[in-house]
Amino acid sequence: MASASWRGTVGVIKPTYGSGSLVEFIRLLPEGVGCIPMYAGIKEHSEQGYLSAMDNYHARVADLAQIGVDLIHPEGAPPFMLRGYKGEQEIVRSWEEKYKIPIFTSGISQAEALRALGIKRFVGCTYYRDNKLNEVFTRYFADAGFEVLGMEGMQVPPGEWENISPEDIYAHLKKSFLKHPQAQGIYLLGSGAWRVIDTVPVEEDLGVPVVHPVAARVWCVQKRLRIRQPVKGAGRLLSELP
Repeated sequence: MASASWRGTVGVIKPTYGSGSLVEFIRLLPEGVGCIPMYAGIKEHSEQGYLSAMDNYHARVADLAQIGVDLIHPEGAPPFMLRGYKGEQEIVRSWEEKYKIPIFTSGISQAEALRALGIKRFVGCTYYRDNKLNEVFTRYFADAGFEVLGMEGMQVPPGEWENISPEDIYAHLKKSFLKHPQAQGIYLLGSGAWRVIDTVPVEEDLGVPVVHPVAARVWCVQKRLRIRQPVKGAGRLLSELP
């Protein structure tokens, strides 16, 4: 790899062609960590659209393995969570056995981050208004050993996710937590609507950690590449690096 990637290179597979979370991810990576993005090209945000994308994930994982990256991260929680916690584990295990490269999904990074922060009981916040999908997410984390007090979705159409304001995000997260004040933390599903920086005021005001998908992704990259470089101003997970 080029000298700019002297700490290692991670290959990511974006579910869609949106660039916002990719820009944020690269910005938060430690210096010396390279990133090669590829795309699963999901166009339909539905159960069938997510499930049918798996062939593309298989192909992109093979492409990244051939390039020779140090770590592979297929992004997108729904395509994997729809297969269940155990089903996702089996897919990842088969990839690692075949390509001999460490691989983690969004769900894996988020579950590990929740455990690292000592969160066993949490409230989840999503921007999906489809209750069936929110139930899938709840079941995934319950099977992973967590107590999910609620998976609170926003009533926002798929095409409008990136237009949610920081004020609306703050209000949704705070309202969701106040419905479940016994929660030890807040979990966010999806990285297409909210930025990591949007979660900092919530952590400060409510006094509980917030697990954001991009922050969990960066934390997991550092963990697997054996790097410890705290990031200030991006939430408790990256500032403390538990």
